[in-house]
Amino acid sequence: MKQILLAASILLVSGLFNATNAQNSKPRITIDHVALYVVDLEKEAGFYRDVLQFDTLAEPFHDGKHAWFTIGPGIAMHIIQGAEKPKEYFKNNHLCMSVPSIEAFTKRLKSLKIAFEDKEGVQGAITNRVDGVHQIWLKDPEGYWIEVNDAKHG
Repeated sequence: MKQILLAASILLVSGLFNATNAQNSKPRITIDHVALYVVDLEKEAGFYRDVLQFDTLAEPFHDGKHAWFTIGPGIAMHIIQGAEKPKEYFKNNHLCMSVPSIEAFTKRLKSLKIAFEDKEGVQGAITNRVDGVHQIWLKDPEGYWIEVNDAKHG
């Protein structure tokens, strides 16, 4: 009889604990996509496809004003045409991408004649952060800033 009461008590307590956790847990929010509003869709899409080598995704609109790319597991970039003119953007407002080798990536940029700089703005230079990560900065054709680094995740 004691064993039955003990088992029932354990089940009751664990049930209350799970119910309390379910009530206190926050819904998990994840990134679905980022969107860039641009003047020249073809030029911008070409940059992300050909320079950064993002894979294209099917977009549902088929109106010539959208290009979609995959930029990570379950994460997309939507490029949308319709801006009247490019704007000036601050470097601290940027997208950040990671590559296995910053040296190999900068070699590719140089071969494509794509300008890049370090955090301070020195052309062709690489920033060496205090945490050991190497990073560069470049602009896409519409002036959006992109950081590329060799941070290791996971």
